Amino acid sequence: MSTETSVPPPRMSGLDPVDAALLETLLREAPIGFAFFDESGRYQRVNRALAAIYGVDESRCHGRTPSDVLVSEDAAAHEAALAAVLAGEDRVGSERPLFGGEPGGTDDRDDTGERRRWSMEWYPARSDAGVHGAVLIAVDLSDRYRAEVALGRTEERYRSLLTATNQVVWTADADGEVREDCPEWRTVTGQTAEQYLSSGWLDAAHPDDREQVERAWNDAVADRATFDAIFRVRTQSGDFRYYRSRAVPIMRGDSLMEWVGAHSDITTQHEADDMRQRLTQQLGEAALRTVRLQKATSDLAEALTVGEVVQAMGEIGQSAVDADSTTLAELDSDDMRLHLLGDDPGHRGASRAGTAGPATMEYAVRECRPFIAGDPAEMRALLEAEDEPGVPEFLRTTEERAWVALPLLSAGRPIGALRFTFSASRDVSDEEKVFLEALAGQCALALERAKLFEREHRTAEALQTSLLPEDLPKVKGIRMQAFYRSGTQHVQVGGDWYDAFPLPDGRVAGVLGDVMGKGIKAATGMSRVRNALRALAFSMPEPADVLTGLDRMFDATEGVDQVTTLVYFVLDPETGQVDLSNAGHLPPLVVTENAGPWLLETDPDTPLGISSERGHHKFFVQPGNTVVLYSDGLVENRKRAVASGLDELVTVASQARPEVVGDPQHMLQYLVEGMLAGYEQDDDVTLLAVHLPVMDSAPE
Repeated sequence: MSTETSVPPPRMSGLDPVDAALLETLLREAPIGFAFFDESGRYQRVNRALAAIYGVDESRCHGRTPSDVLVSEDAAAHEAALAAVLAGEDRVGSERPLFGGEPGGTDDRDDTGERRRWSMEWYPARSDAGVHGAVLIAVDLSDRYRAEVALGRTEERYRSLLTATNQVVWTADADGEVREDCPEWRTVTGQTAEQYLSSGWLDAAHPDDREQVERAWNDAVADRATFDAIFRVRTQSGDFRYYRSRAVPIMRGDSLMEWVGAHSDITTQHEADDMRQRLTQQLGEAALRTVRLQKATSDLAEALTVGEVVQAMGEIGQSAVDADSTTLAELDSDDMRLHLLGDDPGHRGASRAGTAGPATMEYAVRECRPFIAGDPAEMRALLEAEDEPGVPEFLRTTEERAWVALPLLSAGRPIGALRFTFSASRDVSDEEKVFLEALAGQCALALERAKLFEREHRTAEALQTSLLPEDLPKVKGIRMQAFYRSGTQHVQVGGDWYDAFPLPDGRVAGVLGDVMGKGIKAATGMSRVRNALRALAFSMPEPADVLTGLDRMFDATEGVDQVTTLVYFVLDPETGQVDLSNAGHLPPLVVTENAGPWLLETDPDTPLGISSERGHHKFFVQPGNTVVLYSDGLVENRKRAVASGLDELVTVASQARPEVVGDPQHMLQYLVEGMLAGYEQDDDVTLLAVHLPVMDSAPE
């Protein structure tokens, strides 16, 4: 036998019958494709797996060349590889799709409709006399390829999300050397790829910070510990901005594979922190001012809207500064004028030119430094030097006797002004000036945060509204009503949703569901499920069929961590018959006029994408009764479990007055108020009610 390491051709001679039979079985039944070619490039042996890949019968291959069996593209690839290994190459490999044999071949596609990808490995078959043939081994790589594609898409989405949150992702190898380009970082610093790679990213650090950052990075690499550093970075414009860089080691067992990190621009935060530190250093023993500043910072941190910032600053002006009035103005980037901010967050009033009050703020914004006038004489000297008209008249008629105006700065740019006025003359010390500047810094942060919140909150509200139906259908014989209340004051979109629509056969369909989680991911998942459900309902409206179709869609489009539950029903208004399927959601509540309410308990089912066979439940709604679908936010919270919440729901419904039971709008409002009384709402609350009025009632 030859000692060559390349794959030899199957040889039956010299083997006992048992070994020969074993080898024959292995070659024939192997799950991977196998073929042997003679020196002329003709098939001598093809196993079942490879014949199936080709889409031809095994007998069609024997004694023929690839050109006789395969389509031209596959045949050319085969014969090029054959020529290489027959000429003495040790191995030829490739990854590619196969198009099947012809004539009579099949189009080799997987269950998703994509062409399968195959690893084709070619080896020379050697003996002591030299190369006398070639061996082909084919392995299906489709699952790995799809996984790689999916991973790539996930990475792209992740990078997009980080970009939206102003973070720059970077990687380094196990030794701490940067090998992969980071265009986002180079956009910030202006470095070329050559300047950035290896340890070149450190060259963008401020000269006074570089040594410290490099030492921290080297220590982290040596210790395999998390790297966390704050340093100044030189930008393309030549300015320096503060960045926080964090990186963690990626381990596989005991082996360090690579480092993954993120650079975050924290200039605004650092400026605020720096301002607080300067305040602490300069105030010294002025503990009272420190406490007041902390209280002001806390109050401003709780202010979500511009109106709340204005209100908070008014209270801070009285309690922390002893000011008689506090005024806040925003600088309009379009007309470069200050617009006064009132208590109404939607109110913006333009400042009046030629008056001394607004002129103090205009001075502070223009000069990017405080305007301080401790008495009318100082005011007259400062503003008359600016050729500001109307100062004498203003001082003669006003009761104000001291003024402080401070610019509101963000990353060094003015975005507005803050003004305090006093009814008595005031000597503003250096310590108080530092305090006021720090207060203005906190006010600027709060104002920018509030403007961002209002903008994003409007966007989130618009998105949430667009994902819910504007109106419920008007169907003779039934009355429908919905209720939705967001469980968060922040900008995330919820995953609760409802829908109702008439079907071509005269029945009406309704659904209420919950996509677990918050944010864009939950909202887009909810939108896909809602649209798919509508499409399925118009072609096959029965609940079990619709949920089965959604299961298939869910498997194809949603991630395994995207848990989605829903209740879907079809109601016949003439008979009151309800056909319903429940995909892991809470049981509907049935409220009757003459008997106690009850939960429509059905066999437990699973969320979308899990069950292979959906149940179907039928019941009848009597005139005067109401069926209520609801989300878990109605019955579950931090202090109440689902089971006790369901019991409480039945109890609350049983205490409803008859006029409430007969009006679905009042019924929903009653249930929400009764279930949330005494509890803090921490999740979305969504309800959908269907009421069958008594025969003499006119439908809405």
